[in-house]
Amino acid sequence: MAIKSIKVKVIKTQIVAPKQPWSEHRLPLTNLDLVVPPIDLGCFFCYKKPHDYQTNLITMVDALKTSLSQLLLLFYPLAGEIVPNFAGEPEILCNYKGVEFTEATSDVELWELDFHNHDENVGKKLVPEKHHGVLAVQVTMLKCGGMVIGCLFDHRVVDGYSINMFTASWANMTRSQPPSLIPNFDRSNLKPRSSKRYTPTVANMFLPLSKLTSPQGENNRDQADILDQDSVISRIYYMEGEEITRLKLLASENGRRRSKMESFASFLWKITGSFLEDSGRTGYMCNIAIPVDGRRKLSEGEGVEKQKLMAARCGNVFSMPFQGIRAKDLVDMPLASVANQVHELFESAATKEHFKQLIDWVEDQRPTPLISRPFAENEKTFSIMVSSGLRFSLLGDMDFGWGKPVLISSHVPTTRMDCHVMPIASPINDDDWIVYMRLPKKQLEYMEIHVARVFKPLTADYLQRALNLRVSRI
Repeated sequence: MAIKSIKVKVIKTQIVAPKQPWSEHRLPLTNLDLVVPPIDLGCFFCYKKPHDYQTNLITMVDALKTSLSQLLLLFYPLAGEIVPNFAGEPEILCNYKGVEFTEATSDVELWELDFHNHDENVGKKLVPEKHHGVLAVQVTMLKCGGMVIGCLFDHRVVDGYSINMFTASWANMTRSQPPSLIPNFDRSNLKPRSSKRYTPTVANMFLPLSKLTSPQGENNRDQADILDQDSVISRIYYMEGEEITRLKLLASENGRRRSKMESFASFLWKITGSFLEDSGRTGYMCNIAIPVDGRRKLSEGEGVEKQKLMAARCGNVFSMPFQGIRAKDLVDMPLASVANQVHELFESAATKEHFKQLIDWVEDQRPTPLISRPFAENEKTFSIMVSSGLRFSLLGDMDFGWGKPVLISSHVPTTRMDCHVMPIASPINDDDWIVYMRLPKKQLEYMEIHVARVFKPLTADYLQRALNLRVSRI
């Protein structure tokens, strides 16, 4: 199928705000929010033309704006902005000014979009820029009658779990249904203990920016060759269910059963080591960082009500353990051995005490800004964050009233230099994954040659074929 260069025309941009008046106040960030630097994180959802919806696209957009205004009464921090407090730390000014909402049209049909080459053809045109506040939204109406909804969030205010909670609730309220969860913004559950304590392992996870040093000499030039501004790009792939199962079997040798996510992260880590070695980066350390959600752990053993409160917690509630292995050693290790390391990394942060210690440690660093250590060390090191969107309930809950999405994906703005990979369950084929990757162009090209059977470029043809196959089975 031919791919067209997408052109987008902005119809209008307006502020959508909660209509009920509220008193302005400030909401401090928690210690787990403060480990997130000032970066943005986005997502987008693609919908085909509805067959059983009787109204036109303009009416659909109006419904989105109305429900968003209602939703911001519940998710009120997202209608505010980030400002410094007296100590220079960021906090949320809850002034209910609202979010920037852009309406646009495009001259292409959904099946003509080049999802694989995400930056130029989707990311820069169908996901909005955020000029102020915490959240920006863009709704693009396509020539075919389909629609793309793009959102960009300030990551200091929400994590991936919170984004899922917000978008699922937005979809529900557009259908005149209750929100998926009533968000909880209470800070008391994430306060440090009166007697703070933490281990060196926890203290090693993040680095005060004041201690960040710039690398010098030849190593710096090598790193710039991998991670210059023009080389880090976003592409989207799909993985077939058979390949995911194959990786899981390879990673689960000697009676140790590994999850699909552990197997995927291990394979990505190992192929990254091969890329570094084959690219002549001798002696490079290859780091993998894996965000671990702490909502269940922090409510462990404290009753059902506490579990419900933490499940509804909107904000950042994650830790990001990491581990580094020399690229050459990764190449030589069997996948099952790499998977053992990934499993231990998951387990190291999957405890209530780990999160309590992290909260305590951050308290002792305030008000110094922090950065994840693997992404601060750049002398002969290469770091990737692998986060999972697999357990998020996006597929069933993202129906705004005109059907389930044809495609869901994460989005990282082109201004970000960190490397980020996220698999999400395919909305069309239950066994497949959609995999968003923001990596150096050279690495993506390397993987497209050496592991082409695993990562296949996401094309509109794949979506169309999969959709037709699904329909034929109904």
